[in-house]
Amino acid sequence: MKGKKVIVAGAGRSGIRSTELLLRQGADVILFDQNEALDKEKLLANFDQPERVELAIGALPVEKIREADLMVISPGIPLDTPFVNRVRDAEVPIWGEIELAVRFNKGRIAAITGTNGKTTTTSLVGAIFQAYKADSLIVGNIGTPFTQFADATHEGQLISAEISPFQLDTVYSLHPEVSALLNLTPDHLNRYITFENYCDAKMKIIENQTMEDAFVVNYDDPEVRKRAEAVTNVRVVYFSRLHELEEGVFVRNGEIVVREKGQEEVIMPVSEIRILGGHNVENVLAAVGITRNMGVPADVIRKAVADFKGVEHRIEYVRTLHGVEYYNDSKGTNPDAAIKAIQAMTGPTYLIGGGYNKHNTYDEWIEAFDGKVRSLVLLGETAEAIAECAKQHDFRQFVFVDTLEEAVRYCYEHAKEGEKVLLSPACASWDMFKDFEQRGELFKEYVRNLEG
Repeated sequence: MKGKKVIVAGAGRSGIRSTELLLRQGADVILFDQNEALDKEKLLANFDQPERVELAIGALPVEKIREADLMVISPGIPLDTPFVNRVRDAEVPIWGEIELAVRFNKGRIAAITGTNGKTTTTSLVGAIFQAYKADSLIVGNIGTPFTQFADATHEGQLISAEISPFQLDTVYSLHPEVSALLNLTPDHLNRYITFENYCDAKMKIIENQTMEDAFVVNYDDPEVRKRAEAVTNVRVVYFSRLHELEEGVFVRNGEIVVREKGQEEVIMPVSEIRILGGHNVENVLAAVGITRNMGVPADVIRKAVADFKGVEHRIEYVRTLHGVEYYNDSKGTNPDAAIKAIQAMTGPTYLIGGGYNKHNTYDEWIEAFDGKVRSLVLLGETAEAIAECAKQHDFRQFVFVDTLEEAVRYCYEHAKEGEKVLLSPACASWDMFKDFEQRGELFKEYVRNLEG
């Protein structure tokens, strides 16, 4: 990269870390963001060599595109945005942050994707890796950009990477030792338009793998299995919560079993798993398949799984007040994820939902209430659409609120002892919050501030 001029598009967390890596590697950077309100001095303060960072705020001049050898684009920027088209027309290569990272990485990558469960599975795989080798990393869409560490990795280092479809859109060199596809349900259709396009984006994770590598997939998910059955370039390893497999990772008589080439290995009892819900059993099965295929011993896996308490913002217990339990599932950003959270609740539930419109449908989510949801508390851009869907399914126990704080207050005033309050929006957060993390943190703050 020495002597190259690189446009970094997007001045958020991903763009900042990409810029830092490029500076370390000797490149000069044009950091571009369309948000004219950004504080230039504050942006430049992120860098040790600010004199090598040129800011382009609001617009990307044509002359800057002509100067560039490469553009590194943040995953949240659609690839049909006008400035991206201008860069493409100028024949400037376009990489994503993950592509930049893997060009410098020397470690062994386990790459995990899927509609739901990515963060939990990636975190669990990372916890298992770190129990085996302390210097293992957890990176990617989980919140820590891979570029932060990529050029400091070493051979043999284990890396658990959560990879979103947006990141896969701009990846060309990613070659995981093990990849995983957890499940496929419609999501991000505002970007991909069709479910088939979305699935195709996910399948890019195996593009560079060979038969020496492993592709860990969910046998119980019909969309995943259909695509896995057509795969010929990589060894497929199935996991199943519902079926005993001829080969793969499965549950039998309450135990997690790995069967390979006629040999069986019992990993652990399901009863030792501490995270709630059948979907989390699937996440554990996936993590077992991934880590066993990366050479981690069974006893290390068992202890790490038994110690794992889950991830923040995913069916996260907050507190019990007057006999009412409060749970934060802000990471439930699509209907299928929110269904899993509802299924994990063990009593009547006040459900807070709604948010940014990703053009998903809510029928299956409403149907999954199955008498368990006492009241649906709606806010955000999708509130009206969700309410209309609920009425079509003869569910009319909903109310509208203007803010998340108001939603928490409503639930506090109405929920009775033995009931639950669950934030699981089935929608993204961007209409009212910076991200799902901010939404979840505010929910927890509002809940903790309730008078005892």
